[in-house]
Amino acid sequence: MSKIDAVSRELMLDSLKHYAKTKIPFEFIREHDAKNEFPAELIKDMYKSDVLGVNLLLIPEEYGGLGGTTTDIYRICEALARVDLGIATSVFATFLGSDPLSVGGTPEQKAHWFNRMAKESLMVAYGATEADAGSDLVSLRTRAEHVLENGKIKGYKITGSKMWISSGAVADLYTVLALAPGGPSWFLVEKGTPGFTQDKHEDKHGIRLSNTAGLSFDEVYVPAENLIGGVEGKGLLQAQAVFGYTRLMVAAFGLGAGEEAIETAVDYANHRIQAGGPLSEKQGYMLKLITPHYIKFEAARAFIDETAKKLDVNNHGQATEGSIAKYYATEAGNKAAEDAIQALGGFGYTKEFAVEKIKRDVKITCIYEGTNEVMEMTIYRGRWQEHLKSRGAYYTNIADEMDAIHAKNPEVGANAIALGLRALAAVLEECRVQRLTRHQYITFKLGELIANAEVAAAFCRAIGNGKIVEGCKFDMDTLKAMCRVNAKETAYDIATRGAKLVLSAGTADAAALLNATHLVQIEANMHGSIEDSDKVSAKLREIFKK
Repeated sequence: MSKIDAVSRELMLDSLKHYAKTKIPFEFIREHDAKNEFPAELIKDMYKSDVLGVNLLLIPEEYGGLGGTTTDIYRICEALARVDLGIATSVFATFLGSDPLSVGGTPEQKAHWFNRMAKESLMVAYGATEADAGSDLVSLRTRAEHVLENGKIKGYKITGSKMWISSGAVADLYTVLALAPGGPSWFLVEKGTPGFTQDKHEDKHGIRLSNTAGLSFDEVYVPAENLIGGVEGKGLLQAQAVFGYTRLMVAAFGLGAGEEAIETAVDYANHRIQAGGPLSEKQGYMLKLITPHYIKFEAARAFIDETAKKLDVNNHGQATEGSIAKYYATEAGNKAAEDAIQALGGFGYTKEFAVEKIKRDVKITCIYEGTNEVMEMTIYRGRWQEHLKSRGAYYTNIADEMDAIHAKNPEVGANAIALGLRALAAVLEECRVQRLTRHQYITFKLGELIANAEVAAAFCRAIGNGKIVEGCKFDMDTLKAMCRVNAKETAYDIATRGAKLVLSAGTADAAALLNATHLVQIEANMHGSIEDSDKVSAKLREIFKK
């Protein structure tokens, strides 16, 4: 475990914020964005141990790093995203690139390469994606052939290509997934190795301060000791082991970028006078464009933190939870950035204000590390198995937990999401009975409903237990109001859209289905949501006028 406690973590975040304020002004970001230019010197400076040493978080302490936990790293990712998502992506590329080594490397490999990363501030890239495969790592075409000497494997010759590689043209070291005779395997390839070339930097819609390039391998020789783990065929398992972790970091990106966009909008609303008062005092403006996003941010924060704490105990697994976090937080961040542009009106559509750039940047979080459609499918598959194994009791058991939280703390709305979870169980069971999951569209939408339900439950779990998650700006009373609104609206969404899915593809009796999804009770619970939203709006005005 890391020796970084909550106080030390906040000091690190303060140092990063101070560095960003002095070294990365918006003018710098806007200039490099316009030029589609990777700020190499800035990233190298951020890696210096006497400046920020941000890369040291991923390196174990025994190799000269800080040995950061998942909680440490997601907090840094969130803060980096608030500065610039291109810069955040560049730093994350090193985090991601080192994962195969962290998960599968031998003790000797870890000692050699992590020590070099710490001492030489190496930038690392993750070479997995291919043109015809995308997120489907099984469809691998890059090959690694044996090079024999006296009948023994001396090394490998790698041939093939990769695309959409973050830091592809600027990294010092690459972890490359290739199909060896024994199966998919990870290899370490250094920049400058003969036959290894980097393609041009892509001209992207957003995150233009990050370098993105293809990689080409023409019989690139690497010694046998560069096979991560020393055993062929473990590459896919090594990749899958960290999906929960890596997708959680992208979730933190969505959260951070969305927060930055909406805070820009709130600051504007506090100063923009319209019809005799600031826009921030207009209920319609706040409840349409501002307040719902903060409610989603705090729900996302609770789920991200809950998942991070699980990964802190065991840094592998949580693939479904990581997918839920990524899906929910990045969709929330993307919609928040879009509404921030609307909130600023014509100003939001110009490059003078950051929200235009944030919207271009944050969209990538819905695409990389697995598109959000892949996330929906992953979420559905993971929880569908739980539904089947538990004979339909998976979500009713969580509903019972929410009822227990409501009995202890009736102010958080846990009873509302308990009804929503029972509605979800009923929808899943109806889909099983009628075999509706043969429709891919149904499975996508089930993935979305599942994500929304589990995030709402995590929010109730945190607030019901009196926990204010690190990074939150709100007091407990405001969080309770947020939690109630989120629980009620999520439950209503599950019951209505879930029933619509079943009725649109199946032959269920509508009255019986609406009864099974507890729609009447859920509707009765909706009372007070606007009043609670107004409370959140008032707190937002108070916080951001300080």
